[in-house]
Amino acid sequence: MAASSCGAMTEDIGILTGDKLILRGLKLHGFHGVKPEEKKLGQKFLVDVDAWMDLRLAGKSDLLSDTVSYTDIYRIEKEVVEGQSPNLLESVAQLIASTTLTKYSQISAVRVKVGKPHVAVHGPLDYLGVEIIRYRSIDAPNRPLLNICM
Repeated sequence: MAASSCGAMTEDIGILTGDKLILRGLKLHGFHGVKPEEKKLGQKFLVDVDAWMDLRLAGKSDLLSDTVSYTDIYRIEKEVVEGQSPNLLESVAQLIASTTLTKYSQISAVRVKVGKPHVAVHGPLDYLGVEIIRYRSIDAPNRPLLNICM
């Protein structure tokens, strides 16, 4: 998050306290990992997504057209996890985040958590994984970066 030295992160931090859509505990089967057996057999992945956007209009109108449907974000998660086969969870999370920001201009930021509950480590655990946060003002493709440091 080197952008914080440019001031871009300052305006985005407020986003994380606003309205958001929440998807929790999605269990999907994918073929991600660096080991051959992960690519061949696949495994379960746990995915959580928070998508920040202003929900006032939808709250007042009660119209689906005034928000982003949870099922549309779910489809993105499902397509990414069950589709391509990148090695790293970082890549899986990045694909979910960038696709969500690209498809839905109303979403100002997205947090994606991807976990692997079945990993070869010695000891008890729920899962190992990654969590990323991406901001439209910094990370959305095809949009110029607003705060450029020289």
